[in-house]
Amino acid sequence: MPLNEVYAHANEYMQKSLESLKKDFVSLRTGRVSVAIIEGIKVDYYGTQTPLSQVGTLTALDASTLQIAPWEKTLLKEIERAINEANIGVNPNNDGETIKLFFPPMTSEQRKEIAKEAKAMGEKAKVAIRNIRKDANDKIKRLEKDKAISEDDAKRAYDEVQKTTDSFIKKIDETTKHKEDEVLKI
Repeated sequence: MPLNEVYAHANEYMQKSLESLKKDFVSLRTGRVSVAIIEGIKVDYYGTQTPLSQVGTLTALDASTLQIAPWEKTLLKEIERAINEANIGVNPNNDGETIKLFFPPMTSEQRKEIAKEAKAMGEKAKVAIRNIRKDANDKIKRLEKDKAISEDDAKRAYDEVQKTTDSFIKKIDETTKHKEDEVLKI
């Protein structure tokens, strides 16, 4: 039945939107620093832009310190330069073996700003969910117009898509609220 495909497609893409939001949230700083903040920084590795996570070991030493231990000591200068260019708000400390990043405690202003950023990411995800709903509803409309489904089936299908949409919007709201609370907690 073509309606099952519409439901499956909508559900799959809504799930992907939720996962994408969660992945975006990892890059936001909370009270504890996470290696996710620096994982995506690209380093010039013999002429190729390579993610930091692929040229060394990234470790969170404590709540405010990250350490990068490159697999090749010759990369220390390149890593330092890449971190400075990434403008993440800290200066790298190179001890000849590793690079340490000391993050100062966040001010309440920074926390509010990051919470606002999290809320904006949540809103963007909700827009994506609503666009997926619109796409699913358009497919249902086409099936009804082509007489592949009855008017009653179409009505039920619209309701089903709306239930799925509401469910994902609720999950996004919960995830966003949790992230905001995490950021604002001192």
